[in-house]
Formats: sequence, structure tokens, C-alpha cells
Amino acid sequence: MQPTRWPAALIAGSIGLFLLAFLVLPVLQVVGAAFTDPQGAFTLAHLWGFFELSLMREAFANSLYVALMTVLAATFIAVPLAYFTVRFQFRAALLIQTLGVLPLIMPAFVGASAMQLLFGRSGSVNLLLDEYFGFTIPIMQGLGGVIFVETLHYFPCILLNVSAAFANIDVAMEESAQNLGARGWRLFRRVVFPLALPGYVAGASLVFIKVFDDLGTPLVLNVTNMLAPQAYLRVTSVGIEDPIGYVICVILVLFSVAAMSGSMWFLKGRDFSTLQRGGQSLAKRRLSGVQTWFAWGLILVLLMLVLSPHLGVLLLSLAKVWSFSVLPDAYTIEHYAVVLRDSSQMILNTFLYCGAAALIDVVLGTAIAYLVLRTTLPGRQLLDHLATVALAMPGVVLGIGYLRTFRDVNLPGTDTPLLATGLVFVLAYAVRRLPYALRACNAALQQVHGSMEEAAHSLGASRGRAILRIVIPLMAGGILAGFLTSFITAAVEISETILLTTRESLAPMSYGIYLYMQSIAGRGPGAALGVIAVVLVALGTYLSHRIIASAAPSRGGDAGASRVERPYS
Repeated sequence: MQPTRWPAALIAGSIGLFLLAFLVLPVLQVVGAAFTDPQGAFTLAHLWGFFELSLMREAFANSLYVALMTVLAATFIAVPLAYFTVRFQFRAALLIQTLGVLPLIMPAFVGASAMQLLFGRSGSVNLLLDEYFGFTIPIMQGLGGVIFVETLHYFPCILLNVSAAFANIDVAMEESAQNLGARGWRLFRRVVFPLALPGYVAGASLVFIKVFDDLGTPLVLNVTNMLAPQAYLRVTSVGIEDPIGYVICVILVLFSVAAMSGSMWFLKGRDFSTLQRGGQSLAKRRLSGVQTWFAWGLILVLLMLVLSPHLGVLLLSLAKVWSFSVLPDAYTIEHYAVVLRDSSQMILNTFLYCGAAALIDVVLGTAIAYLVLRTTLPGRQLLDHLATVALAMPGVVLGIGYLRTFRDVNLPGTDTPLLATGLVFVLAYAVRRLPYALRACNAALQQVHGSMEEAAHSLGASRGRAILRIVIPLMAGGILAGFLTSFITAAVEISETILLTTRESLAPMSYGIYLYMQSIAGRGPGAALGVIAVVLVALGTYLSHRIIASAAPSRGGDAGASRVERPYS
């Protein structure tokens, strides 16, 4: 039974207006400013002006280079980890997979300064190499440092997707290839990896987008000759009317959309299906003695690199003195005391902004999912597509769009500018994190059979009452998981945060970390605040996984039936 058309249309219209006002309009403002002259006429002069500047050409080439090299480096870490732990009988495979995902719970810019102390010119690694072998490696210098830090942070995006793809490959495909003489590298190159290509392309495109648009890591490492830092610097130094900054934003958007569209185009028309899935019945192959030693050696080296940012941040947060030495010369917990004393308002702001944004996301996500899956409202798919577009919108673009769109907008009934309140953070975070909550709510609703609603309605419940008392409770696990995902990703957002912060009293925790990391004296408190952020994100990630796992059994069979009967018994 379909809900009456007008309430659904009213809800869809309200959501559409929200997305138009706080996503589409700011982006269109940015695009429009890039292609209009001061009189409002269309022009390509700003675009030509961008390419006439040697710094802009260099920034464009550097951003493209860093993004592509990060994808390549991340591939060399993620694919071997996924292949050995999924396709072979390997002890501690689950532990290795878990450790491999840990970098995602720490923002790249948080570990950037700590990585300098570990791998920089006078860092721990180079001090040891110089003392024992007489040479050093310039890992953290210039663009190489950005690539190194971004690789260690974003490679789990490929790891997760490729691991799932490897697990779903029919083992009979490998056995057939082996019977025909394929072994080792040839087997992997000609059979296994091509079948896992959809997972790899999905992960690689996501890494490219994230790195190409990243603002925080280059700024912390003082690398400004890239597109995102240049957009930020142009707007904050030249001014909000600077056309070159808007051209940079358009290029960022175009490449992000192109990466998403290109990945789909690349896979379109190709068949990667097999007759059976790998799943739990996957017959894992055995490694020989030499292969086992090689695999363990490779994995241990990779894991040491993967976990180094976390170790570095922890040591830096506890270091009283750490300069030109392998380890800190003295330790203290004073940095945590400083953070709790001076930055408690930032921590509170983080909970307020991110909590409110996540609440908006799950409300909108639940509504959009219901409209798409449970109604026949014309154009309902457009809402889903419009919300998902936020994934391709760089934070720096949305931040600049908000500055331009809402610079003269006051809160209703007051003289207080919207940009001078915490509400602007809530709106910006909610828009960019909506796709995460929407996917979780969509998946949860797909597991709730429509007959549940019909049964409640046949017992006298109105459509609204059936949704509130039946559908939403059955979706509770997915809704809460979406809330936590939106919350923890917003808590470490830096691109929009830097641009939208007008005074420190309004700033969230991520801005505090950035401020501390700008000076050597403040890196200890900055690392301490970073540890708090990591603990917060890790706890949220753990809770979301527990909630999803515990909610899954309750959606089936008798449990679902009992929950339908209870409100109407």
C-alpha cells in the first residue's frame, strides 16, 4: 500500500529545498564566480588567467601527481595485504586485516607532524640509518612527504574493497587456471586480479578523490604548491572575490566527478561475475615455507609503516623534549592537561556540531530511503542522486561556497550573521556526511519487509504510526550506525572547518589540532588533542560495528514478527 501522494511530495520537496540551499547553491555560486566578469557576463578570462600563472600550472600538476602516486603507492600496500590474508591460509589474518584498517580512524593531517619526527630529515629513522649505514632517505621532503602520509592514511580504502572482491572470487577459476599451467605472478595477473578489478577501481577512485582534494595534510607539512592549499590561500589572502580561487574550486570539482564517473565508465559493459561466491567456503591455498617467510616479512614491514603514524602521535603527545633523537628525551602528561584546560570548548563544540549534523543526516537519510524504496513518487531517485553528489564535493569548495553564498545572510529575526554562528558548521557537516547516513539507512530499510507495515496498517495503525512504531524501530541499528559514521567523520573534518572558523570560541576540535600543529611549541598539545580525536573516532567505529552486528539477527523471522505485534497487542 502506497502512502498518500501529498505528504510524500511535501517531505520530498522540503528535503530538495534543503539540498538546493546548502549543497547545490553554494557549489553553483563557486562555479558561477569562476566564469563571470565583474559585470556578471560570461567569460573564460579567469580560466585563461589560471593557466597563465606558473604557480597555478605547477599546483595543478603537483596535485595530479600526488593523487596518482598515492594511488600507486597505496596499491602496493593494500593489494598484497588483501591477497595474502584472504586467498591463503594465513595465521592472524583477521588481526592483520584489522590493523590494516586502523589508519582510517586517524585523520591524515593529525599524523603529519608526528611523521616528520619519525621519517623527517632529522627523524628517528634517518638518525638510525645515518648512524649505522651512513645514509639517509628524504621521505618527508616536499611532495614526497605528502604522498607518504596520504598513502599510509588512505590505502585502507583499497584494502577494504579489494579484500571483499578477493573473497567473492570463485576458487574454481583459480583451480582451472592452475590446471592449465598458470602459477604465481601469472595466475594473479591474468586471473585473480582481473576478477577483483571492480573492488580495486572503487577503492582507487576514492583514494584519488580524497587525496586530490585534501587541504589539511599539505598545509600541516607546509606544502602549498598544490590546488587545495592554493584555493585556501587565495581566498584568505587575496579575498573572497578572487576569481582564480574559484577556478581552482571548479577544477577540484571536475576531477572529483570525473574520478567517480570514470570508474563507472571503466567497468561498464564488462562481466566480472562467477557462478559461485567465495564467501565462508573459500578454499584457501597453502604457502610453502619460503613463501610463508616472504609473506610474513612483507606484511610486517607494511604493518610497521601503517602503524607508525599512531605511534608517532602517541609519542609526540607524551614527549616533553623530542629533538634530534630517536625517541623523546623526556616524557610528560602536561600536554593533555593543557588541552583539557585550554581546548575544552573546542571539544564541546565538536560534540554539539557533529551530533546535530549526524542527527540531521539520519533524519534526512531515513526519509530519502523511505521515499525511494517505499513510494512511487515521480523523481524520487533524484533525491538519492543529489544527496550522493556530496561525496564528490571537496570540502574546500563547499567551504568557499558557503563563504560566498551566506556572507550577507543573518539568522532569521536577528542581526547575527549565519557565518558567525556554530550553525554554519552543523549545516556544512550535515551536507557532506549525508551520503554516509543515507547508505546506512537505505541498507537498513531494504532489510525491513513491506509486509511488516501492511500488517500494522491492517490492525488499524495509520501510515505515520506504522512508520514510527514499526519501520523506524526495525531500522534502529542501521540508523544508529549511520549516525555514528556521520558523527565520527565530521569530527575530524578540516577543509571546511578552517575556512568557516571566524573565531576560536566557535571552533571544533579539528581546528584546534591544526592551530597547535602550526608551531613547534604547540605540537605536543596538538598531538594530545589528536589522540583524543582518534580515541573518539575509534570508539565510534567500534560501536557502529557492534550495533550493526547486534541488529542483524533482530531483522529476521520471528524476532521481526514479535516486534510488529507488540505495539498493537
